[in-house]
Amino acid sequence: MAAAKTLIVPKGATGVLVFADGSAVFGRGFGATGEAVGELCFNTAMTGYQEVMTDPSYAGQIVNFTFPHIGNVGTNLDDVEADLPHALGCVVRQDVTEPSNFRNVEPFDQWMKEQGRIGLAGVDTRALTRLIRVKGAPNVVIAHDPEGRFDLEALAAKAASWPGLEGMDLAIEVSAKESRLWKDGVWKLGFGYGRDEAGEERPHVVAIDYGAKNNIFRNLVKAGARVTVLPATATYEQVMEQKPDGVFLSNGPGDPAATGEYAVPVIRQVLDADKPVFGICLGHQMLALAAGARTIKMHQGHRGANHPVKRLEDGLVEITSMNHGFAVDSDTLPANVKPTHVSLFDGSNCGIELTDKKAFSVQYHPEASPGPQDSFYLFQRFVEGLK
Repeated sequence: MAAAKTLIVPKGATGVLVFADGSAVFGRGFGATGEAVGELCFNTAMTGYQEVMTDPSYAGQIVNFTFPHIGNVGTNLDDVEADLPHALGCVVRQDVTEPSNFRNVEPFDQWMKEQGRIGLAGVDTRALTRLIRVKGAPNVVIAHDPEGRFDLEALAAKAASWPGLEGMDLAIEVSAKESRLWKDGVWKLGFGYGRDEAGEERPHVVAIDYGAKNNIFRNLVKAGARVTVLPATATYEQVMEQKPDGVFLSNGPGDPAATGEYAVPVIRQVLDADKPVFGICLGHQMLALAAGARTIKMHQGHRGANHPVKRLEDGLVEITSMNHGFAVDSDTLPANVKPTHVSLFDGSNCGIELTDKKAFSVQYHPEASPGPQDSFYLFQRFVEGLK
């Protein structure tokens, strides 16, 4: 990368990533045309790019994939974690090829175009990853123009003026807008998503949606729960009207402290009512804030499907899927909050349990999609505890 004043758009370049300092990375654009501003993060998963792009936790972010072959298996109607993609765009090493998979419905570049998401190919994504690792997740603009016409100075100014994710409440933007009964079970080859037709005898979980991946709800169903989804802004009264046996706090994007302005008072009332609580990712951070801890912005974040996490009670190591740029500050945990899991990459907190309440949470994604399924036991533990 070079300073903006010396930059010339290379011949054949139809896409660019412009940083706030005026430096730029050129490549070949695909998907939608136009520009988008957000935080650049990297993801180390080798599979599941469609799940990543549709994960609401990626709202406000552009995903730099370290795995070089993205798009090989095309896209389909099943491998989505929300109705719409939430990542603003993606950066990949190799050009998107013709899909080769029996489940393919549409090529990835065409899907990106239809979804209004910008792609940039032909970039050394591992070099970008090293840059993020050293300097932290930067604010950037991703742009695609088939004619290669870019106002680099204007794009750099746009990246520089974007306020960043710290202090930003994005959960309210991606959350469900109204309550609904969740019916889908987990996906099986040849059968698709099963339907939960169980009656009232199943434990009733009220899930507060801060930007949940659909597979979280599917795993709650698989574990034996009847699931009702409420918006992020649901009040304590609205939660209790559902007569929950337990309350689930979902994953989601943005700064947990900002979302906590309206979410934390509700969670504290739920805890005071002695309702069992289980949180994942942003929900983990919400529970920690409700208990009196604080959260911090991470230097580079954790995003991928191969993150080792140590379970402190017995030393077992779980390989987990992660997607978060904020973390619970371990040094601020109150006396009644016990750490239960820790990242083996950097020692950051990955799980807590309240010693005086029936409440626990983890920072990682035990439902995977994409990723390993080592941690499904957490859904079982929560639902079994409600019976």
